[in-house]
Amino acid sequence: MVLTDTLLELFLETRSTSEQICAPLETEDYVVQPVADVSPPKWHLGHTTWFFEEFILKPYTPGYKLFDESFSFVFNSYYETVGKRVVRANRGNLSRPSVTKIYEYRNYVTNAISVFWQKGRIDKEIAAVLEIGIHHEKQHQELLITDIKFILGHNPLLPAYGNAIEAHEKEETFPEFITIEEGLYTIGHTDASFCYDNEMGAHKVFVNEYQISNSLVTNGDYIDFINDGGYSNFEYWHAEGLDWVKQHQVKAPMYWHFIDDEWHHYTLSGLQKIDKETPLTHISYYEAFAFAQWKGLRLPTEFEWEIASGLFEWGKRWEWTESAYLPYPNYKKPTGALGEYNGKFMVSQKVLRGGSIATPEKHTRNTYRNFFHPSQRWQFTGIRLAK
Repeated sequence: MVLTDTLLELFLETRSTSEQICAPLETEDYVVQPVADVSPPKWHLGHTTWFFEEFILKPYTPGYKLFDESFSFVFNSYYETVGKRVVRANRGNLSRPSVTKIYEYRNYVTNAISVFWQKGRIDKEIAAVLEIGIHHEKQHQELLITDIKFILGHNPLLPAYGNAIEAHEKEETFPEFITIEEGLYTIGHTDASFCYDNEMGAHKVFVNEYQISNSLVTNGDYIDFINDGGYSNFEYWHAEGLDWVKQHQVKAPMYWHFIDDEWHHYTLSGLQKIDKETPLTHISYYEAFAFAQWKGLRLPTEFEWEIASGLFEWGKRWEWTESAYLPYPNYKKPTGALGEYNGKFMVSQKVLRGGSIATPEKHTRNTYRNFFHPSQRWQFTGIRLAK
C-alpha cells in the first residue's frame, strides 16, 4: 500500500481527472443513456463520489452529515448490502439531481475526505478502503470515456469529443509469433502493490508449448475477414455468437460505417476513414473467436497471455482471451459490501487482459483481470492471436 500522504495526493489527482474527462461535454451530454450498459456521465460522477461517502465518511467520521439522503438510492450501483437503488436501465431518467448539484456533491465529499485525512485518523483498514475507492474511480474514468464515445457515436450528428485521446496509433513492430516453452508458471499478483481480490491467490499453471503474436490484429486484417464473408459463414462462429449476429444484424465492428465504397469509423475525434494498419477495436468476443477461426488460429488463454506479456507491448486494447472468468484457487470473497466488487460476477463472462488507451495511468498491470459478457464491445477491445 502506498504511503498515506501519497494516497491523498492520488485521491485528489483522481478526483480532478474525472472532471477533466467531462470538461468537453455540453450539459445535455451528461444525461443521455442510449442503452442499459451505458450510464450517463453525470451518474458516473455521482456514483464515484457516493462510494467515498458511503464506505469512508459515513462509517469513520463521527457526526458526518450526508450531502443528500436520497443520493444513496440514486448512486448505489449494485451493492445489495447497502440497500435499494435506481434500476440500471433507468439512470437516464434522472434529470435531477442536476449536473450543477452533482458537482457540488463532488466538492463536498472531496473536501470532507481531505479534512478527515489531514486530521490523521487513518489506520490500515481505512487506507485500504480509500485505495480501493481511488481505483474504483479510475475504472469509472475508463467507463466515462467509453460511455461518452457511445453517447456521441450514436448521436445522428456524430459530434467529436476532442483530440485528447489518440485511439488509433499504428504499432511499430514487425508482426511475428513468439514461442513459449512448456512448463510450470506462476500466475497472479505477487507483490505488495495494489490489486483486486480476483488477482490474488498466486498459483502454478502448466502450459504446453505455444506461440503468441507480438502484435494486435489490424483493421486491414479484419476487413479481409469481412470481405471473405466472415459474418455469414457459420463454420467460424459459436452457435450463440451466430445467433447474436443474426439478431442484431451485425456486419462490422461497432462504430464502422460503409460510405462511398470505403470503411469509416466514428472516433473520439469524429468520423474518419479507417486506417488499415492500426489496431482493430470495439469487437465482441464472438467476433474475436470467429476471426481467429477464420485465420486457422485461436485466442490465447489468460494464463498464456500473462506468461508472455513481458515479451510484447500491451495496453492499447483490452484483449479478449479464451478464458472464462472464474475464481483462482483458494479465492475468498471479502466480507461486507466490498465483497460484491468482483466475486458475484464470476459467471457467463470472458476475461480480457492488457488495458486500453482509455485505461488511466497507474491503474493497469499484467495480472489485471477485466471481464465482460461475450457480446459486449463498447470498450476498446481487440485481438491478439495464438497457436
